[in-house]
Amino acid sequence: MAFVRLLYKPFAFGSKRLSRRIGRAAFRSVWSKIDDSPPPVPGSGQGSAAKAVAGRALEAGVMAGVAAGVDGAFARVFHHLFGAWPKRPAPVAEEE
Repeated sequence: MAFVRLLYKPFAFGSKRLSRRIGRAAFRSVWSKIDDSPPPVPGSGQGSAAKAVAGRALEAGVMAGVAAGVDGAFARVFHHLFGAWPKRPAPVAEEE
């Protein structure tokens, strides 16, 4: 399993870079539907605190969703090419 993880490192690196680029573009697109100006930077006094928090929360959600999708796609490609999944699923806790 350690060899598979090592073999997946270049895929993971590419996945992270691609998800950052796609995530930023997706967030800019979503934010442009909400407001014409860029999201305010917290602590700069540009906009309201609520708008700054909402912008950061939306950005985090979009980035996390895009990262999950891209990472899953790269894992599927890796599985298709090498016949092994690069990550082990987390153990499921038993209910008592």
